[in-house]
Amino acid sequence: MIHKRTHRLARAAVLAVLAVAAAVGLAHAADPTPAPEASAQDRAGRARLLGMADFMARAPAMSVTMRSGYDAIQADGQRIEFGERRRILMQRPDKLRVEVERSDGERGTVVFDGRWITAFKPAENVYARVEKPGTLDQALVYMVRDLQATLPLARMFTTGFPVDLDKRATSVTFVEECSLFDVPTDHVAVRSAEVDLQLWIAKGPEPLPRRVVITYKNAPGEPQFRADLYDWSVKATLDAAAFAFVPPAGAEQIMYLAPRPPADVPAGPTGEQR
Repeated sequence: MIHKRTHRLARAAVLAVLAVAAAVGLAHAADPTPAPEASAQDRAGRARLLGMADFMARAPAMSVTMRSGYDAIQADGQRIEFGERRRILMQRPDKLRVEVERSDGERGTVVFDGRWITAFKPAENVYARVEKPGTLDQALVYMVRDLQATLPLARMFTTGFPVDLDKRATSVTFVEECSLFDVPTDHVAVRSAEVDLQLWIAKGPEPLPRRVVITYKNAPGEPQFRADLYDWSVKATLDAAAFAFVPPAGAEQIMYLAPRPPADVPAGPTGEQR
């Protein structure tokens, strides 16, 4: 039997349909070994990395489709990939919508309208709500810390992304210029205490990531998370109706899962948890 949740990365990646995470400030021990002086090319790579993060942190509204895959390491060591597709819409300071389709066909939607976090499961026509007024950053932290929901890469949609990324990235290497995406990109490799990270960052006035690969180098089997990001749009505002949840006919409201004590789970430089 194939187990999706054999590895903690897989378990985190398939947690329900309320799948967003941005736990900030999860500390790790500093590397006591001084880093070698970076080359001019690698300094340029770090500048590209932080330029991407700063652009995303400043964007008033964004939408993107993410097609992701993650490894579930089986008891016998075999590596099995499962995946998801998400459509993510966010608008600062306090709006979010995530539509999820898993590889097994299960679908779900989560909406944050500045006051309510609502999760909807269409297969059962049920929804649950919890009141949590505040900003998008605060809602994301609450979802992962208290509800223990998770979405790899969600840290990229928080305003603290540039500072957090700069703090966690122990080294940044410029790999090459790449021409295989819809726009030319710079391929950058990043290392932190917990993970190795690769990003392909679009050139031009909108330096958005087109692909991300995360390797959990300290975990058994060194599983990976991979995501292609496309259909990007950066606007001043999005349609307000996208962030308003209207229950479908016959939908039943059910009890929301009670917040749980936060798990002691380390996070990588983009906010993913394993």
